[in-house]
Amino acid sequence: MNHRLESFTWAATSALLTAAIFLTTVSSQGIAHAQADDNDSATAEPDEDYYELMRVFVDTFQQIDRNYVKEVDRRELVDAAVRGMLSELDPYSNYISPDDVERFTEAITQEFGGVGIRVGFDDEMRAIEITTPIPGSPAYRAGIKSGDRIVEIDGEAVRDFPKNREMDRAVELLRGLPGESVEVAVRRAASGEVEKMTLTRELIQLDTVMGNTYNEDGTWNFMFDDELKIGYARLTHFTSRSAGELREALKTLRKDDMKAFILDLRFNPGGQLQSAIDISDLFIEEGRIVSTEGRNSRPRSWSAKRFGTFTGFPMAILINRYSASASEIVSACLQDHDRAVVIGERSWGKGSVQNVIELEEGNSQLKLTTASYHRPSGKNIHRFPNAKESDEWGVMPNDGYLVKFTMEEMTKYQEDRRDRDIVDPQDPVESTFEDTQLEKAIEYLKAELGVDSEETEDSVEEKAASGSEEESEEADADEAEVSLRELFYQFPKQLVG
Repeated sequence: MNHRLESFTWAATSALLTAAIFLTTVSSQGIAHAQADDNDSATAEPDEDYYELMRVFVDTFQQIDRNYVKEVDRRELVDAAVRGMLSELDPYSNYISPDDVERFTEAITQEFGGVGIRVGFDDEMRAIEITTPIPGSPAYRAGIKSGDRIVEIDGEAVRDFPKNREMDRAVELLRGLPGESVEVAVRRAASGEVEKMTLTRELIQLDTVMGNTYNEDGTWNFMFDDELKIGYARLTHFTSRSAGELREALKTLRKDDMKAFILDLRFNPGGQLQSAIDISDLFIEEGRIVSTEGRNSRPRSWSAKRFGTFTGFPMAILINRYSASASEIVSACLQDHDRAVVIGERSWGKGSVQNVIELEEGNSQLKLTTASYHRPSGKNIHRFPNAKESDEWGVMPNDGYLVKFTMEEMTKYQEDRRDRDIVDPQDPVESTFEDTQLEKAIEYLKAELGVDSEETEDSVEEKAASGSEEESEEADADEAEVSLRELFYQFPKQLVG
């Protein structure tokens, strides 16, 4: 009797689940069709096909749940099934589970509730080391400095944090709702004494537009060369605030009589499409910025507006193999309109647009590729699977401006940049890295301004050639680190509290 009841229950459950998935699919399909122009780009498949396919899924789920040798977590099964479906699409479509939604949102917006510190873990001392406080944050105002170590958070000793999860636990305790307080015990780097302090969390908005050096008050200095009046800004992500941040930096530079400008997009993984459009619009007065086209979405294009444009000065853009997505939209747009010279290395090659779709009333999310984008010239940007170096993809530097870093140089650049991003007005870190890509940009802008360059063209070409000799070796290294880079672009983890 119990077996018959169980079989009946499973049959009913199977039918309900299949019907629910079927209705959801049809509903989603209807929405997608409604968004298309006269349904020209959408071809409906027979409903019976959906029903049969969904029944395969439900039957498989039922068999695993009932008969697998070990008991399985149903939630984990469904999550794995969704990830499996997405793995058949492209590297940029993925599923954000309920456990990861908050971190994913923070990665996109670059804002969270916290005390405003970048941290690392000191394994020897079993303490959280302060890499740098964020200017203006609660930690900065409280006098926390680089090199200080947090030994206790809300009464929980750092040395007792779970092994290999110390950083995750620290960030979990330091972050919270703005207005709430957290107590930390800080061992001072200068004296070794432990000081307890209570910090009130605030909404921390990480800068996405940065300079090369700090001012004395801890704000960014966007004037790279005071004598030649060359401005400089690094863009780390494309968020809803990025265009406004860059606009304010440009206004400041214009007041200081800027004559030329460098936009550094190296290591920028991209972000919001609208942010890329707005930033491109800051520099060109007319013409197409970008266009998008998808199977179930109306083809769209965006053009520049004259109002609010910053013109009248030469401009260089720095990119490297980690410049992707929105970075490629901006660099391709300004290159196609002859507004800027692109310097550095060929970019990543991501010419697709992802929409973030809420599932389970926002408890989980789906990041799905829904369209491709095209640069003003119409040339392809996307690097398709098995694409060769000789194929057309990504954004290439302008002729004569290819300057490659070896893997060793790239590592040294990142280490140098990390050290100089520490906020310490009393003892700023001087750069020890020879940035040949930045030097090439300076050389170009000097020529545009009619200033004799200290470096001859031949010596720069020699540097570029030496980098090219290592091209095949670097390509092999790139292939070995593909999974790491894809993780970086899909889900950058900010170790910030």
